[in-house]
Amino acid sequence: MGYENILFEIKAGIAKLTLNRPDKLNSFTQAMHREVQDALAKVREDKSVRVFVLTGSGRGFCAGQDLSDRAVEPGAQGVDLGESVEKYYAPLVLALRELPMPVICAVNGVAAGAGANLALACDIVVAAKSACFIEAFCKLGLIPDTGGTWILPRLVGRARATGLAMLGEKLTADRAEQWGMIWKCVPDELLMTDVMAMAEHFAVAPTKGMAFTKKALQLSYGNSLQDQLKLEGEMMRELGYSHDYREGVDAFIHKRTPHFKGE
Repeated sequence: MGYENILFEIKAGIAKLTLNRPDKLNSFTQAMHREVQDALAKVREDKSVRVFVLTGSGRGFCAGQDLSDRAVEPGAQGVDLGESVEKYYAPLVLALRELPMPVICAVNGVAAGAGANLALACDIVVAAKSACFIEAFCKLGLIPDTGGTWILPRLVGRARATGLAMLGEKLTADRAEQWGMIWKCVPDELLMTDVMAMAEHFAVAPTKGMAFTKKALQLSYGNSLQDQLKLEGEMMRELGYSHDYREGVDAFIHKRTPHFKGE
């Protein structure tokens, strides 16, 4: 599949996807959704990939849905937005959450609407100081989709999530870091340097352990403590038999650099 709306590459264990409609602040069209879906399928199929990086081109990360792609005029027949969620946005969030590897989002500019919640669905979010997050749905009479109603209260609590969702005010990257909504905020000129250094770290890390950590944290939201302890035991049992655990212990004992296979 040839890509016209995204940039995508796999190199040295790192898959990097750049939303590439800078003149439209990388807002989503159906065509871009299909390209992203195709790229994510390639990531899942390629066993060499050990970390996934998502970012945007130009001055914005993603402005959410391109409203002109499914425009509706006042008084005209509406469009089925539920279909858009079910066909595109929900599968996109689930695909990112289910990737068996760390997912890093580099927020290089404004992240609005679905773009904000897409970023927050990633495992680790690093934002440029000039970036901001806007839950713009309320200005259109909508709700925060793309997992926003689930993700936001878990990141910042009910009170802040409600304020963000109902007021649609801009939240700076600095404040997002202070609230614990993202991992960290960095100077604009250091964003991709920091993110790619992190990606290179994960590209040689024990990927299966990272994948299990990601899954365990996600399942903890619906588990009792007893269920979570049982899950931890099951995961530790499987990881204890892995090559990477044996390699990590041997490297620690002999004070050498470990060489993880990610299996």
